[in-house]
Amino acid sequence: MGHRRTFLAASALALLMILAGCATDRRDRSLQTTLTAYAATVRWGTFAQAVSFLDPAYRNAHPLSDLDMARYRQVRVSEYDAGNGPVPVGKYKVKQVVRIGLINVHTQTERTIIDRQTWRYDPDTRHWWLTSGLPDITPSQ
Repeated sequence: MGHRRTFLAASALALLMILAGCATDRRDRSLQTTLTAYAATVRWGTFAQAVSFLDPAYRNAHPLSDLDMARYRQVRVSEYDAGNGPVPVGKYKVKQVVRIGLINVHTQTERTIIDRQTWRYDPDTRHWWLTSGLPDITPSQ
């Protein structure tokens, strides 16, 4: 009987490890899909569309004003470079540094900003959310 219990315990442990690995793979694939979609939205879409990637709690705490949205409409993205990609900082959190090229639609001047992103995974909804907000495009003085 002892061998059978040991076998069952080992089998259960192996199954748990496989399931955990599958969950991690699914979470990693979801992250890559989300980051790719966000990059495409920022690069080719609009910042108004990018709002849908914001964590709902962040969005409620930091609503974008009409003035904020007007500022985003004044630029076009010419470059979106995620460098080495995301770096895990916990089981459900990654950080990423992105270089974004912006062109002012009125003056046609170009400048570059650095966007330090933080993404959080919600295991209940199996969704990655941007918790650091949209890029700060305000020109530095």
